[in-house]
Formats: sequence, C-alpha cells, structure tokens
Amino acid sequence: MAPIPMTDEECRRATEALSDQIDLYANLLVRKGAALRPGQELVLQAPVESADFARRVVRAAYRAGAGHVTVIWADDQVTRLTYENCDLSFFEHTPSWQVEQLNSLAEDGAAFLFLEGSDPSALKDVDPAKPAAAARARNTECRSFRDGMDFGRNVWCIAGVPVQAWASEVFPDLSPAEALYRLWVLVLEVSRADGEDPESSWETHNASFEKTKRFLNSRRFDALRYESDNGTDLTVGLPEGHVWDGGAGRTQDGVTFFPNIPTEEVFTSPDRLRADGVVHSALPLVRSGQIVRNFWLRFEGGRVVDFGAEQGREVLRHIIETDEGARRLGEVALVSKNTPIRQSETLFFSTLYDENASCHLALGMGFPECLEGGVNLGKEELLARGVNQSSTHVDFMIGTDDLNVFGISADGTETPVFVNGQWAWE
Repeated sequence: MAPIPMTDEECRRATEALSDQIDLYANLLVRKGAALRPGQELVLQAPVESADFARRVVRAAYRAGAGHVTVIWADDQVTRLTYENCDLSFFEHTPSWQVEQLNSLAEDGAAFLFLEGSDPSALKDVDPAKPAAAARARNTECRSFRDGMDFGRNVWCIAGVPVQAWASEVFPDLSPAEALYRLWVLVLEVSRADGEDPESSWETHNASFEKTKRFLNSRRFDALRYESDNGTDLTVGLPEGHVWDGGAGRTQDGVTFFPNIPTEEVFTSPDRLRADGVVHSALPLVRSGQIVRNFWLRFEGGRVVDFGAEQGREVLRHIIETDEGARRLGEVALVSKNTPIRQSETLFFSTLYDENASCHLALGMGFPECLEGGVNLGKEELLARGVNQSSTHVDFMIGTDDLNVFGISADGTETPVFVNGQWAWE
C-alpha cells in the first residue's frame, strides 16, 4: 500500500518541528564545516530561496565570534536570465568588482561557506558554452580565491540546503510541500545532523576514516584497476609519494575543517599521465544546471581521447574542453555502497550528495595535499610530480553495485580493494 500523502498543513507543522534541529545543522556548518575562529570573516554564499536558513547561519556565525559575515546571494532564475540575454563574450571574463571581492576576502583570511541548493535543470537548453566560460574565467582570474582553497590557505565548506525545485526533482511524486519537508529530513539525516549533538557525531565520523587511510597509505599502490559489468575497464596510475585523504581537511596553519558536509569518501590525486581504458558513469552528472546521463570516457596515456553520452553530450564536451588539464584526471575517490546516502536509495541530482554514494573520479584540478610536500610546491613542480593542473574540477560517479577495484603494486601484484561495490574487508 502506498503511503498516505501529507496535507500542506501537516507539512508546515512537521517542518516547524524541525526548527531546533535545523539550528543545530547551521551551527555544525559554522563550527565544524567552516571552523570559524573568533574575529574571522565568514563569506556565505546562499540561494535567495533559503534566506531563512541563511539567517540562521549568520546568527550562528556571530554567536561563534565572527568579526563580520558577508552574504553573497544566488538565484536560479536571475542566473538563467543572464545566460539567455548576455553574449558569450560577457562570460569570458569575471567582472573586476567580483574579482576584487573574492580575492580580497581570501587574502584577508576569510572562511568560505557555500550553501548548495538549486534546480538541477535550471539551465536546461542554455548554451553550455556560457556557464563553462563563466566557470573558467572565475577560476583563472580569481587566483587568490581559488589558490586559497586549493593550497590550504583558506577554510571552505560546501553543504546542502533544500529548495523547492530541487526537492521536487528528488521526490517527483510528492506534493511540493511534502517534497520540501522530506528533503529537509533526508539532508539532516545523511549529514549526521539529526541527533542531539551533530558536532560530536562528526568527530566520531571523522575517526572512522583513519583505518581506511592507514591501509591505503601503507600499501603504496602504483595503480588502481576498475572493472564492472557496464563496460568499465580502466587502469589509473598513482604518483610516487601520493597520499590518501578524507574526512577533515587542514589548512597550512593547522585549522581542522570539513570541506564537504556530508562526506563519505577517501581520495587521492592520480598520475595525470597514466589512465588507460574506458569508464562508464553510474549516476547522472549535474553541472551548471544541466544534466548529463549515461556517459562514458575513453582514456589513453592519461588523456580523454573519446567520449559519449545519452543526454548532455555538449555539456560534457565543454567540460572536457575547458583547458588541457580538463582532459585528465585530478581525483580518484573510493566510497562504499554501505553509506547512509547510498542506503537511502535516493538520487539527489547533486554532486555533493551523489558523489558520497558512489566511487567517483574527477576531471581537472588535482589536490596538492594528496602528494607528500605538495602544498609547498609550485604548479610546474606539481605537474612534474604527476598532479594535474586545471581551471576546473568536475566529479563524476562510477560506483556500481558490482564495481571491483584492485590495487596494483609496483611488482604487478593485485590486491582486492573493492569487491562488488564495497570495501574488500566489509
């Protein structure tokens, strides 16, 4: 028997009953995600539709001693109108005031908190060259801002906040009010923010990463081999001195923070010159309000040489053609199917969540912290050591239920790491 739908009034009362828990979630994002310190600037990016939650975050920030909070609003409809009415040339450069805003905030040591909540199809049928150009311009021209996050100078956190269009995409068979309520419940649950003490829950969760990282870092695999029945047959090399990371991040001056809430992955940066074979997607890729479904990539010598998609091939093409580094891998991440997000059996249409339900790879920028001494190296030195450089970083999910991953040692010995979508020891 199908569940009885909730009335709008029942949804309103149920959402109000979540208010205290939502406040705890806001506090978690400020204190653990952004690790805000007394007197520090917090930069909050939030969708206008989530103004109520944004205000909760601002209140939590000032209670935590923020020196000032800067709020940068985002709006799907305004963004779409901009792309529809401005020429491509407009997006090839970031307005100077935005460059100054982001760079100066980063240089002054601000912490950045990005609230992700948008319509997964907000930019459907928009020329994908425009959002691709805008992303490329921002990442190349706002260098202090970008490098501050990439090289561990600034704290940053990405977390989710439900909005109506996103909720209705996730729960298309529910009324708008019930879909929004159900998404709030799910976001709190998978973010480990549905209990009495979310901050302690995250301390415990962070400790769970240590065993896995110790195993992977002790084995010093030379490569990983992926195989699954959907056609994935890919071998990815790992650079000498690579480091597996996951859970909390740490800035160069020792501040511990959580870049993603939620997070379930352990990851490293592969050798940008060593990826060979084909890999098929396991989940859709949502990029700049557009969806790519059922796609595949073929690699030779670390470089994408062919690709295809059932839907969104042009979006995928613009990602790959962002720059030369966008044709190469910057991340390999391992995620067991036995995680709260995967077990929720929910497709979130959001990379923040879906990447934590599935093993994934990323095209583009690699992580300096995933190489011994990497944060102290320049970009050319990182390239020489195998860590990819690019103005983009795009995660895509490949973790099917039958995915097997083998660690290959320097002598060619293979060790099972993943068997049927989960850690070999689970």
